[in-house]
Amino acid sequence: MDSQGLSEAFQGPSASRYCPCRGDACQNGRLDGARIASMLRIGSVQIGSPAFLAPMAGHCDLPFRLLCREQGGVGLASTDLLNSYSLLKESPRAMQLAATCEADAPLCMQVYGSQHDPLPDAARWAVDHGADIIDINMGCPVDKVAKKNGGSMLLCDPESTIHLAASIIDAVEKTSNVPVTAKIRLGWDDQRIVGPLLARALENIGIAAITVHGRTTEQRFRGEVRLDGIAEVKAAVTSIPVIGNGDIRTADDAVRMIEATGCDAVMVGRGALRRPWIFEQIRSRLVDDIDLPDPTFNEKLRIIERHLDLMLEFQDERMVLHRLRSAIAWYGKTMGHVKPLKEAVRTATTSVDIRSVLREWVDLPAAATVNE
Repeated sequence: MDSQGLSEAFQGPSASRYCPCRGDACQNGRLDGARIASMLRIGSVQIGSPAFLAPMAGHCDLPFRLLCREQGGVGLASTDLLNSYSLLKESPRAMQLAATCEADAPLCMQVYGSQHDPLPDAARWAVDHGADIIDINMGCPVDKVAKKNGGSMLLCDPESTIHLAASIIDAVEKTSNVPVTAKIRLGWDDQRIVGPLLARALENIGIAAITVHGRTTEQRFRGEVRLDGIAEVKAAVTSIPVIGNGDIRTADDAVRMIEATGCDAVMVGRGALRRPWIFEQIRSRLVDDIDLPDPTFNEKLRIIERHLDLMLEFQDERMVLHRLRSAIAWYGKTMGHVKPLKEAVRTATTSVDIRSVLREWVDLPAAATVNE
């Protein structure tokens, strides 16, 4: 992008602004009688639910994405954060993170790095390996990402970030119609709030949707999500969807975010680790205005066992034990006083032992569900 194009990107709304519907009838408006449209489009991709699974380092592998999809209501699911160099080298770890299958759709692959990294080539690789949407990570506050000038460090230099995004869009558009999106935060800190300005500029160069986590990098995950900040980002763009992110733990939280910000969808991160069934609850509440209850205690045990099955299908025994020992701490937050169950899973030495533990707890008297 030349200097004139960059200047135009940061200007205010104009009649020639990019629309993700590419001339089709826009489907991102609210429906009569509903809190939110049941369908929205991100570029060429039609999304069937306003509840999205966020990219989360160490959690969003293929088994977990499939588990969430099986519970219903997932409009879009994202991979873990993908390092551009590792993708292009096809390192074993990167291939595991990017693994997908036919049932894992629509799929967003999120790439991270800086303007000095081969992100355009990594985006093309992702398109060739199953991505329906490419997302650029502009919001991760974790040191191992930000200290390499990626993630939320991109918020500190909006002009360079726009150049980077434009180069990725150009690379992807040469061979496909796969849309490119961006996930941002409000800014680096309270003195450097750039979210609205950056969102407007990204829309002007062709970014097809913006996800905004309603905190600054300095906040990381402390304090409450700033709904007014998300609303300002939504107001800054004219035609692309804005997805709100942060502190979505229940369907009520999703309703509150939609009503306070006007965003087009919500993205669930840590809330899905304890409730992988949350997406259908959100979809039902936002679209149908119906409250769905949590699964029963026994149903939750079956969901955990299904997670185990999916892990065993795609991962080796060592990884299965590692992942489920971590996952049981999250699941346990919705299951009442189940310390012995969590401890038994953590100390199990084989997946067979874990399955036996889960089945031993079926129909046992359980404490009242804890809503956290």
